This record gives sequence, structure tokens and C-alpha cells, in this order.
Amino acid sequence: MCPANLTPSPALTPSNVFEPLLDAEQAARLLHLHPKTAQRKAKDGTIPAYKIGKRWFFRASELDSWLTHEVQSFHHPCRIKGKELQP
Repeated sequence: MCPANLTPSPALTPSNVFEPLLDAEQAARLLHLHPKTAQRKAKDGTIPAYKIGKRWFFRASELDSWLTHEVQSFHHPCRIKGKELQP
């Protein structure tokens, strides 16, 4: 019989399920970029990415976080006085 106070292992919780990786074409489609631009931005560290062999891979969740942070940044061109994004 299992004790009632046991909790599931953190390794088995839904938040730790492996997130599929996107290739450069898929990431570029999400970001509305050319695949070569996505690869260049990955290479120079502008966007979060992983290089495995000769190919670049991306996590959609990390791209979303990066994009949200970039748009909210006060240094972003859309945030310059007079050019703020309107809801």
C-alpha cells in the first residue's frame, strides 16, 4: 500500500515533459524571418538557440520569452518616444 503523503516525482510532472525542438525554418516562420537570418541571430547570440552538429535548433517557449522581453525593453525601437505600440 502507498502512503498518502507521497507526491509524484518532479521528473514525471507535465512541466518537465520534453519540449520538441524547432529547426531554423520552423523558428524563422514563427518569428517572420528568413531561415538564414534566424541562423545568423542564433550564431551571434541575439536569439536563444542550440547548435547540434552543423544545425541550429530552437525552443518555441524560449523564443516567446525572448520576444516578449525584447518588445517590452525600453531600448526597443518601438518604444522610442512617439513610436509606442498602440493596443
